[in-house]
Amino acid sequence: MRPQILFPLFVSVSSLKGVGPKILPLVEKLAGPLARDLVFLAPQGVIVRTQTDTAMARDGEVQTFTVRIEAHLPPHRPSGPYRIRAFDGSGFLYLTFFKGGGSHLLRQHPVGSDRVVSGKVERRAVELQIAHPDYMVPVERAGDIPDVEAIYPATAGVSSRVIRKLVLEALERAPELPDWLDPAFAAREKLPHWREALAALHAPRSETDLMPQSVFRRRLAYDELLAHQLAMAERKAGRKRQSAAAIPASDIARQAEAALPFSLTGAQIRSLSEIRGDLMGGERMSRLLQGDVGSGKTVVAMLAMADVAAAGRQSVLMAPTEILARQHYETLAGPLEAQGVGVVLLTGRDKGLARTEKLKALTSGHAAVAVGTHALFQDDVSYRDLALSVIDEQHRFGVADRRRLQEKGAAAHLLAMSATPIPRTLELTVYGDLDVSRLDEKPPGRTPVATRAVPMPRLPEIVGRLKSAVDGGAQAFWICPLVAESEDSDLVAAEHRAQSLKAIFGDKVGLIHGQLPNAQKDAVMAQFVDGNLAVLVATTVVEVGVNVPNASIMVIEQAERFGLAQLHQLRGRVGRGARESSCVLLYDLPLGKTAQARIDILRKTDDGFLIAEKDLELRGGGDPLGLKQSGFPAYKLADPVAHRDLIQTAADDARLVLSRDPEFKSPRGRALLALRALFDWKAEAPDVG
Repeated sequence: MRPQILFPLFVSVSSLKGVGPKILPLVEKLAGPLARDLVFLAPQGVIVRTQTDTAMARDGEVQTFTVRIEAHLPPHRPSGPYRIRAFDGSGFLYLTFFKGGGSHLLRQHPVGSDRVVSGKVERRAVELQIAHPDYMVPVERAGDIPDVEAIYPATAGVSSRVIRKLVLEALERAPELPDWLDPAFAAREKLPHWREALAALHAPRSETDLMPQSVFRRRLAYDELLAHQLAMAERKAGRKRQSAAAIPASDIARQAEAALPFSLTGAQIRSLSEIRGDLMGGERMSRLLQGDVGSGKTVVAMLAMADVAAAGRQSVLMAPTEILARQHYETLAGPLEAQGVGVVLLTGRDKGLARTEKLKALTSGHAAVAVGTHALFQDDVSYRDLALSVIDEQHRFGVADRRRLQEKGAAAHLLAMSATPIPRTLELTVYGDLDVSRLDEKPPGRTPVATRAVPMPRLPEIVGRLKSAVDGGAQAFWICPLVAESEDSDLVAAEHRAQSLKAIFGDKVGLIHGQLPNAQKDAVMAQFVDGNLAVLVATTVVEVGVNVPNASIMVIEQAERFGLAQLHQLRGRVGRGARESSCVLLYDLPLGKTAQARIDILRKTDDGFLIAEKDLELRGGGDPLGLKQSGFPAYKLADPVAHRDLIQTAADDARLVLSRDPEFKSPRGRALLALRALFDWKAEAPDVG
């Protein structure tokens, strides 16, 4: 139940003055549906207005003048601007209106009237002008013009000033709340009270007040991080309270491991031991197996699934696409079936009698392992005794999809897998409700990928070398960039490159982009995997985990447009076979300092975890590593990069609270209930189980 003290914030924005049916959807899109969302909408900037006269006016700055209207100057042609000439005793100021004007301006500001005008000053030759003044009011209303004004996001139909007015009205509804911070921590960090920090957020005195490291922003950021960590800690504790059958390590798994043509790495042995500890513990496992491209996650999952099969129970491995599911099946089926473990592949392609037979094998338990796509959790699919769900790239499945799979078994253990390394400092924001195992070693025998940076003018030379390699039986990926924030421009770039390469390689060139239907993408990818295509031109939709051992060349066009972690992910798609492999980073001149740093790091290391940390350092704030596509939380007030020093503290605080006061009975516990309800992470945060 939401505490009653928060009710004023949890009302529709339509209850605010001036929010009618026309602007309601615009306000909701900008901020959200609730008054609370407006309160959490931080200003994007701040305008500091200085009072001056025309003789001292500074070009390009926002300034305020007291003037007398001297003349109205209608346009000479219909499309021209309407101008008002004003005088302040030291010089003339022209007020310019490019749209609208005429009679209403003449009525509002007649010749001879005194006005206070504020806006951005521009010098045009000898003239001083303000285009569309921010304020133009009678002298007696000069107090209406703020000396300092917070600037909020705006959209067509709703100005920043309208949003500011709504934010300030919503802010008036924010109550005083008992403080939920640990007093010692608040004192050490010199953090103000929540309500004080919120008021300061919306009343900045300078740009410095808007910086992530201002004391007000840090206070509000910590509140949000603490609420999120508390929600994840509760979910994690809730899962651990669910009992699950203990599954011991087995001879089947040991025999399957002994039959492998390679030895497990130390990281694989350690991760498998951690997973087995969970499976034998009698509590429901919720673990993430995080490993770089090609680090051997599937083999670790396979040995855990062998243990489950030996216990007479079932496992599933779900992948986001059919081609990845088929790849996992080919990895698992041989070693497991050699030990007498039945494995089936179930995808949307299965129809009729073949599908019926597979469903019977799952219902009867004859098949102990199922590998597949969304087909694994459809209504007519049932399992005799599902004990372990393995979800590959779990962030690519919706919450409902993951839950439907989990519900196919009673308190089934969960093993999520991700090939997107995340810096340790950010790990808790994404995976705070999971135990994490890391595969931070490469299996022996992986061919190093030689990485070269080449300027775009040398493109013909690269194409010539590619032709020689393809004639020798090699295959290559050719990645095209997102030229602008548009699917269309992305598509044009890829199509253009595919056409130019077809002129050289003929029908051996394939094309994949985000606008193709999934079935068509899978079909083209399958042609490439089967060796029927020599060059695959693609946007970044190419699957991270797709294994094409014969592909030994990766060309990334305009590599300076990609983030470091993304370049590393793309490079990881080659070097998986016996051929010497190379990655060519084509870049436009001149190469910027940050882009040069990315390329230098990529040439020095292939450690995905180190690269993720370096990417974080280079990018700073915003969306590091493209993490919004990796299940990264949509924080409103916290910047997980700028505030990463607060993340571990919030996680430790949340765990301590739950261990000492799990029912939130203490005064601080009751305050934390209000915090939890304020951010509502229980309802909004993704849940892997």
